[in-house]
Amino acid sequence: MTEYLRIDAIHKQFGATPVLKDVNLTIFKGEMVCFLGPSGCGKTTLLRIIAGLETQSAGTIAQAGKDISNLPPMLRDYGIVFQSYALFPNLTVADNVAYGLTNRKAGRAVIRQRVAELLTLVGLPDSGAKHPGQLSGGQQQRIALARALATSPGLLLLDEPLSALDARVRVRLRQEIRQLQQRLGVTTIMVTHDQEEALSMADRIVVMNHGVIEQIGTPSEIYREPATPFVADFVGKANMLPATVRDDGAIQVGDIGLQCVRGRNALTSGARVSLFLRPEDFVVRGVDAQAGNTLRGRIEKMEFLGAFCRVSVQVDGLAGTELLADLSYHDMTEFGLQQGSPLNLAVLGDRVRIFGEDQRRVQ
Repeated sequence: MTEYLRIDAIHKQFGATPVLKDVNLTIFKGEMVCFLGPSGCGKTTLLRIIAGLETQSAGTIAQAGKDISNLPPMLRDYGIVFQSYALFPNLTVADNVAYGLTNRKAGRAVIRQRVAELLTLVGLPDSGAKHPGQLSGGQQQRIALARALATSPGLLLLDEPLSALDARVRVRLRQEIRQLQQRLGVTTIMVTHDQEEALSMADRIVVMNHGVIEQIGTPSEIYREPATPFVADFVGKANMLPATVRDDGAIQVGDIGLQCVRGRNALTSGARVSLFLRPEDFVVRGVDAQAGNTLRGRIEKMEFLGAFCRVSVQVDGLAGTELLADLSYHDMTEFGLQQGSPLNLAVLGDRVRIFGEDQRRVQ
């Protein structure tokens, strides 16, 4: 893969408050990268530094081999789409899309052809004469995207572009944006706090927290192999259980001993660790099951979520700890499960992830 954007040792402070701390990242040509994290983690500040809308306190940025660290925004090669659309209400849709081309003094025929091409590309070929106020939120965001692409930028920046839309429009538009990005092959960075957006759209996800990068990886890596407890808890649902390593290599959780396949050779007896399990990682067993790695308990609460049912299970031997487990419709009917039912959950040793006292995953 060809390196396109390199971010080296970026720091940013607002007064005495550090916002970004030694951020290093390489983005490859044609890929879509999502900056994911909670509000205040620094993801939007990093995007604005890439765009030249904020100045870093230290560090450098190179785009296509050229140092752009100190270039003003108008001399950087990118298009940007904001959460608020930022369309000019007094201009027609066609004039909004043509805005960048007009500023570059492109010919009228070239502008007319490019606008028609982009409006077709975003699925609004007959909207050129309308004004933004005559369009829905999803349509306005498509126009903002067309405007950002008008000058054929090498880099597309998306700052929470879908957060102002309702859920159904958001799902449809994220699919359209991803398909468009893949068709054009434009290198894209999207900021979002929505983990579902990041998982469904990105080639790679950059998870940020308190101004640092916690993990960089594919959606599958971020979800299945979280590097830190923060990533495990922020992306998807997770059960985190304090535990201790026993002399025989088993993991003691409350009164229960569990055998875990992964990381056991890196563990020392007596070490304090945390176990991480996704709700879907449990397997339901019959109430008479005697196999090892079985948690026995009772269903306290049930939440019907359509494709599955999420249950809270009070587990015997865990001193009042409740675990979340996702059960299929077939599990619920086969075992006759309902609120108050006894429930045995098998813990598969290869699905357990273990974090050490330093908050890093034990390989």
